[in-house]
Amino acid sequence: MQSQLPRGKKLTLPSDDLRWRHVERTMLQYDFQPHALIEVLHTIEAEFGYLDKPALRFVAEALHVSPSQVYGVATFYHLFSLTPPASHTCTVCTGTACHIRGAANILHAVEETYGIKPGESTPNGELSLKVARCLSYCGPAPIVEYDSMPVGDATPTTVVQQIGRWIHHVA
Repeated sequence: MQSQLPRGKKLTLPSDDLRWRHVERTMLQYDFQPHALIEVLHTIEAEFGYLDKPALRFVAEALHVSPSQVYGVATFYHLFSLTPPASHTCTVCTGTACHIRGAANILHAVEETYGIKPGESTPNGELSLKVARCLSYCGPAPIVEYDSMPVGDATPTTVVQQIGRWIHHVA
């Protein structure tokens, strides 16, 4: 499928998947300008659940920015993922307050127990582990988000137990 770019070039969408039309609409809304990069990446993430390499290349070409700039933005913001989402996501805040109150211990416990590092998913696709520079809930630090639901005063034990409930499908 092709669309007319403002500069007279043709844009070929990566596939006939209708979700790419939503991405194209976002690009049109911003007249295919480079400043639309973050908004376009958000649209792709919302439509597909993650940003794969072909999508990043497509965005670079369509917005006339370098692939390294697109990749840099996609990897800088913790809300973007470059891998397909797992069934559940555990995000550990590593901001100052959370760091001081034990975020590293939580990450270590999850890494040791489930064999994954931040940015990885378990082989069975049940769990993705992420870190965030700050989740903005500093009072009850350390904060861990379970499927985008923040929980304060987290400990290595409570986090490992919650993940265990997900993986073993216990309510």
